[in-house]
Amino acid sequence: MMPIDLVLVRHGESEGNVARRYSEKGDNSFFTEQFRNRHSSRLRLTDKGRQQARMAGMWIKKNIGTSFDRYFAAPYARAMETGALMEFPDANWHLDFYLRERDAGLYDILPEDEKMKRYPEEYKQYMLDPFYWTPPNGESIAQVCLRADRVLHTLHRECSDQRVLISSHGLMMWAFIIRIERLTPMQYLNRSQSKKYKIHNCQIIHYSRRNSKTGELARRCEWVRSVCPVDMSSSNEWTRIKRPTFTNSQLMRLVEESKRVIT
Repeated sequence: MMPIDLVLVRHGESEGNVARRYSEKGDNSFFTEQFRNRHSSRLRLTDKGRQQARMAGMWIKKNIGTSFDRYFAAPYARAMETGALMEFPDANWHLDFYLRERDAGLYDILPEDEKMKRYPEEYKQYMLDPFYWTPPNGESIAQVCLRADRVLHTLHRECSDQRVLISSHGLMMWAFIIRIERLTPMQYLNRSQSKKYKIHNCQIIHYSRRNSKTGELARRCEWVRSVCPVDMSSSNEWTRIKRPTFTNSQLMRLVEESKRVIT
């Protein structure tokens, strides 16, 4: 059985977030030789990111709880730094490499324009299907979901009826959402492009088996809320998870979105 409460936290603003944001605007000045001569696992939080991590910790202590039964973090510097700066006094962190960010392969630490110049054919494949597409020598979002399953299996086995806090990454959090809520690839793509579901730095996603109104426990995570303490415009309301199922005719409507070219 799943933990009673599963709290996912994305790391605070990192050096990579800043460099990419400027690169998307055509400014590659942060991609110096020193910056590029590191694997993305070593990227640290900025001063702003460190403050965001502290704010996330304060919000969780005030609104969820001051301690957890288990603490997990991805072994990338920015996720570990976020975990430590949330400052839970009883924390004893377990590092799990299954929680790492999506492997960008040869895209790692490259400016946006350089990705397209070096790998034009790969970019065309990305446009065909972002969910199943794999960066050169990297992994697809579908493959990240398989890693999320490994972690969920551990939670089922070792953390049943406990409260668990995880410090991780944006796409890994999406993988948890996809697997816990059973999203289809298209549902994921639609959500990920919506401002409503954006996973900001230090976004907190709280899954629970407990009905906040009645206190009744379900057998699996049935409720979810999401909030960013840095940007409180994001929703902080509990919603019931609706996992999709399909009738035969509904399945065929999905199929018919792909037009046959050979009859």
